[in-house]
Amino acid sequence: MKNQRIVILGGGVGGTMVANILGRRLRTKIASKTLEIILLTDEPDHVYQPGYLFIATDQATPERFYRTQKEVTTKNIKLIIDKATIIDRDKRLVVTQSGNAINYDYLVIATGSHPDLDAIPNFKGIGYTFYTQEEALRLRKALTEFNGGRIVVGVGVPHKCPVAPLEITFMIDDLFRQRNIRDKVEIVYTYPIGRLHSLKPVADWAPSQFEKRNIKYETFFNVASVDPEKKLVKSLEGNEQKFDLFIFVPPHKGAKVVRDSGLGDADGFIPTDKHTLKMQGDDRIYVIGDATNLPISKAGSTAHYEADIIVENIIRELDELPPTQYYDGKVFCFIETSLTEATYVWFDYNTPPKPTEPSHMLYWYKLAFNSTYWLAVRGLL
Repeated sequence: MKNQRIVILGGGVGGTMVANILGRRLRTKIASKTLEIILLTDEPDHVYQPGYLFIATDQATPERFYRTQKEVTTKNIKLIIDKATIIDRDKRLVVTQSGNAINYDYLVIATGSHPDLDAIPNFKGIGYTFYTQEEALRLRKALTEFNGGRIVVGVGVPHKCPVAPLEITFMIDDLFRQRNIRDKVEIVYTYPIGRLHSLKPVADWAPSQFEKRNIKYETFFNVASVDPEKKLVKSLEGNEQKFDLFIFVPPHKGAKVVRDSGLGDADGFIPTDKHTLKMQGDDRIYVIGDATNLPISKAGSTAHYEADIIVENIIRELDELPPTQYYDGKVFCFIETSLTEATYVWFDYNTPPKPTEPSHMLYWYKLAFNSTYWLAVRGLL
């Protein structure tokens, strides 16, 4: 049998987990030089992205959520820090910014998604978000200095973490309660469709949570632009919201390499089989996490569950056996409902989510997961 190579493109949770689990499961083949596994990422650091919420609300410092990519990558994986510029399906190779051309037998695209901060005119400079460390720190400073006024939360789609807009709203509500100035702060949550969340059971659960916290809301509000002078956020529907502080969950896009290689849709998300997780039309390419165009949540847990499926099927295919594992759409998300309470939802293609009553215990489970993440991304949980 000829030597084989698996290339994993992207060092987020999905790509790193696939690499690490494959590295352990296939260590004999790697040691015998019949298999090489390459993890290609342009980021030298690995970030636990849900931590940005805790940074923005001053519950944690950035260093808690960072490790070097080398620290979280199994030693028998060849780690390359370089930027992929083109994926050539016909030649089965990935071209990098430094000029390397890396051939593959199997490719796992784990390029994720990123916030499009240019999606809304005039957003930069006056609006705030929490999807990067820089933006989370900006928001933390703004919230720390905020002593009263009107906060508007806007939401663009698609975006990472389905419940993040609700979480930031609940967390800032509690932040101002702890500072004893909640009576001086008006919070308005807006959402693009006719309910408070895309998942109907979550949307049905949210209004009572808002009412008990005196959080106002407006639906059918698709953010179109920001007027920085008048401090107005305007919607496609023609409505306006006055703000003193505007927090926006920006729409996300797929990776540039996906768009440049002609593999995805206009936003850079790759057509993917919902069960096999293979790129439509290519049996040698798997897609994981945010990089897919699947109509499921762009969440870390999604990539976690998908990683197990992809690993099992690649192992079989290396031995010329048919894949047998299929992804069922499973997702699990904690929902921070304050700075000391949380709930959760889990769901799959056939089972809708059902939020439970928030509790301190679930909040501590969430904090525990924040710490055990570093074991999970190594494929040890």
